[in-house]
Amino acid sequence: MPGHPRRRFAHSLRTSRPLRILRRNIPAMIALVFLLFVVFLAVFGDMIAPFDPNAQNLSNSLSGPTGQNWLGTDIYGRDEYSRLLSSASVTMLAVVQAVGVAALIGIPIGLFAGLTGGWIGGLFSRFSDALQALPPLILAIAIIGIFGPGLTNAMVAIGLVMAPSLFRLARGAAESIATETYIEAARALGCGKGRMLWSHVLPNASSPLLVQLSFSAGVAIVAEASLSFLGLGVQPPQTSWGSMVREAFDNVYSAPGTIVAPALMIVLTVLAFSTLGDGLRDALEGSGKASGKS
Repeated sequence: MPGHPRRRFAHSLRTSRPLRILRRNIPAMIALVFLLFVVFLAVFGDMIAPFDPNAQNLSNSLSGPTGQNWLGTDIYGRDEYSRLLSSASVTMLAVVQAVGVAALIGIPIGLFAGLTGGWIGGLFSRFSDALQALPPLILAIAIIGIFGPGLTNAMVAIGLVMAPSLFRLARGAAESIATETYIEAARALGCGKGRMLWSHVLPNASSPLLVQLSFSAGVAIVAEASLSFLGLGVQPPQTSWGSMVREAFDNVYSAPGTIVAPALMIVLTVLAFSTLGDGLRDALEGSGKASGKS
């Protein structure tokens, strides 16, 4: 094995059994390539867009696909192709915000509750059960009603809605890990709960959490599209694939083709996250790490 630390890390990545299993999963690799393409659009979409996505040309309203406007134009004469590329960054930002909020709230509390147990863990569990008993979309709309519409507020609401599922998964993984011998040894050596969570529990619970985060990303895209369709997500002039679907729906009889591209991007991206999550689960289960045990 090469001696340099970077070379050792690269070698361990290449020889990692989960990675080798994942690389043999053709659907998961196709999904990964597509998601990397979406990330590329999110970063460089505004640069490669042929037109300003917000530039209006009312004389060219609701035109079909042409050599100049590949996907046609919307009711304000804005180029749909440019708007589709520009919207990728907003949609991916929505995913990062929603999944980030859910992970920052659900995972640490779940790991702490699972490791601690007792009445503290039970209290967090009852609160999580109460949140899960509420209809998710209604709860999100109620939160948005308090803080107002907008992408960030909508995604914080979605993150709060998704946090209980991550909490339950993290708590279950931590409860399983808490019975391991090395955790008892760490307690006997006087290891604090914070260090134990960071050094022992989180690394061994990361596999199932990683899979769940992949599925949660797809849920966040659907939720953002739903809230934007209702006018509670992104606000003009900001646009996302969900808001493009809403605008196209308002003119579906005049220009039915404008709804296809953003709807297709939503479907393909959600499908890619789901397929990648399945691939990660299969790879981690095949290597014996999906349960969160070392």
